[in-house]
Amino acid sequence: MFYGEYEHSLDKKGRLILPAKFRDQAKVNYIEKFYITRGLDNCLFMFSEEEWKQQETKFKSMPFTRSQSRKFNRLFFSGAQEAAFDKQGRILLPKYLKDFAGIKRDVMIIGVANRIEIWDCSKWKEFYNSERGSFESIAEDLLEGGHST
Repeated sequence: MFYGEYEHSLDKKGRLILPAKFRDQAKVNYIEKFYITRGLDNCLFMFSEEEWKQQETKFKSMPFTRSQSRKFNRLFFSGAQEAAFDKQGRILLPKYLKDFAGIKRDVMIIGVANRIEIWDCSKWKEFYNSERGSFESIAEDLLEGGHST
């Protein structure tokens, strides 16, 4: 549903304008609300309300008796913030989430199918440059050990 890379800047109030293509997808899919939380690799994850509920169900089913489950759920859910865009397509990123992701002003907004990732622009470029060379070997490992389908 969400695809592509878009470079944007936060405004003076810390608001982020969601790319028009993402706003259009939200409208077509009747998405009025998103949830933003701490993601992996020092970025923020942004889920539609429907996708958030699916993730929530999955993570809540992890056994709370396991230390790793408790730690993950605490960090993931305590960072969650409900977000809806205003008429200009802006959402407010809370300071604690910007601090977590090291976001100052310039951001890269990445569509990753069922979620949106929000990165500090320089961190995204660093990640991309360090990982793009391994794209094919990762594909081989993940997609049936390199066997074509």
